[in-house]
Amino acid sequence: MKFLTVRAVPTVSWSSSHPLNFRPRLVTLIFLVIGLVIFGLGEALLIAAQVGVSPWTVLAQGLGVQTGISIGWATFVVSIFVLLFWVPLRQTPGLGTLLNAVIISLVIELSLPWLPQPEMFLVRVLEAGLGVLVVGLGSGIYLTAQLGAGPRDGLMTGLQRKTGLPIAAVRTGLELTAVSAGWIHGGTVGIGTVLFALGIGPSVSLGLYLVAQFAKRA
Repeated sequence: MKFLTVRAVPTVSWSSSHPLNFRPRLVTLIFLVIGLVIFGLGEALLIAAQVGVSPWTVLAQGLGVQTGISIGWATFVVSIFVLLFWVPLRQTPGLGTLLNAVIISLVIELSLPWLPQPEMFLVRVLEAGLGVLVVGLGSGIYLTAQLGAGPRDGLMTGLQRKTGLPIAAVRTGLELTAVSAGWIHGGTVGIGTVLFALGIGPSVSLGLYLVAQFAKRA
């Protein structure tokens, strides 16, 4: 369980020296893209499982219920709200922040038709659990490129720096806050939502730990 003590994104041989680097080394770009592709595949597995949306989508649903705006616009508002928290946390966006939305969306679009959508509820829950693990692994890979994080990952790393707590604890706290706020305001929670809320923090921490171990042996 040593991976649960990870407190920062490790700096490895392919890490960029600064997020605002729009001419990164090829190896840095490769790890960024591979990580985001794996991340997107994990998200697609969660969608295919159909046992509950992510905590932040629950929050967007709750916002939509309270304001009457569409889920798409509510998701956009939540993302902007999260990015505003980057300012006091002194988080810096970069190429990874831009590619995060593009690559993950593209992978979901291309992979979803090919993923199994089982009828048995237990199998769907297992597929959702696998999706959480895959998202964590993808996060661990793309974050070590240090070319800028996605909105929620950036909030996670920023709060970790401020609090000094393990990444697993910080991310779990964020997810539970989001799902609680969304549920209170009318969002829909499923077992997949609970799996994600409780599992994504340890999964991201495991991903970072495994990538750091790989980098030491490479």
